Amino acid sequence: MKPRYLIAAIAAAASVSAQATDSINLGSYTVAGTYALDILNGTSGGISGLEASAVAYARDRGTLFFVGDEGTGVIEISRTGQTLGNMTFDWSNTGSTKHDTEGLTYLGGGVLVVGEERLQDAYRFTYATGGSASLAANSVSISNTNVGNNGMEGISFDPRNGSFVTVKQGNPSDPVTYPEGIYAGTLTFSAGLAGTTGTSTMTQLFDPALMGLATLSDVQTLSPVDALAGSAAADNLLVLSLGSKKLLEVNRLGQIMSSYDLSGILPGNAIEGVTIDEKGTIYLVAEQLQDEYAVGITNPRSQLIVLSAPVPEPETYAMMLAGLGLLGVAARHKREPRGTA
Repeated sequence: MKPRYLIAAIAAAASVSAQATDSINLGSYTVAGTYALDILNGTSGGISGLEASAVAYARDRGTLFFVGDEGTGVIEISRTGQTLGNMTFDWSNTGSTKHDTEGLTYLGGGVLVVGEERLQDAYRFTYATGGSASLAANSVSISNTNVGNNGMEGISFDPRNGSFVTVKQGNPSDPVTYPEGIYAGTLTFSAGLAGTTGTSTMTQLFDPALMGLATLSDVQTLSPVDALAGSAAADNLLVLSLGSKKLLEVNRLGQIMSSYDLSGILPGNAIEGVTIDEKGTIYLVAEQLQDEYAVGITNPRSQLIVLSAPVPEPETYAMMLAGLGLLGVAARHKREPRGTA
């Protein structure tokens, strides 16, 4: 390889690596698949998958969990949407009457945290297929204020330090009374009615107006992506907006690093949940078709949408650099004159 080509190749590799350290680059993602989710027996008062509102990836299980905003329970699915199991929620002694589950995150070891929008409470439980989770056994209130249908829409765990990030939906018709919010901090869960036990240190990260989104629907930390470990991009967040039909990558100052337009993906669906796996693959969940009767669909189903990940894995960088090194050695040998006897 001629020196100028070797230099260009090294520069290209460095550019890819630099981009990965700054941003996950949502603009390079593509839709890899969409999968209809089972309704189960939601119409008869059991577990319902009809209105998927939040999703979480379980790395140690290689599966996804999602909840619907009916608050009946949690469903475990494969990464292509097949139902693997479910668990019901027992809301006794939580103080919740609407059971509006809009946030979900996975802590590891089968432990999840689900968020209730209206009370802005969070509940920690251990998943057991076919079991029932007593939510009041481990709960905490983030604001101890009932804000109706304008509250907590998403929660995400940061495995690096055990902290959480949450988003508050807000009401664009009355932003003074019901403003958007994006918060980070720690949550301590305790038994008893949320608001009387457990502690929260959640504080506003930045002014949500910096993102220019109509509403906030979910949030996901990027620290679980292996290729971003130790980089600035590991601190970034994915912020989902149903109202603006956008997925943004932002840093913790509120600066937009990259974006993805969701308006052309299943336009009849309300995309309300986002999560990511260790390879950077993004999973979205959407409620059933909102205009199902207008378009002639009589059996609407929630959807799982998979966005393919362009983020190279760490070993990819190593292979690229090793290959370039060998090319450099070969180039030097070619230039060196042969010795004479």
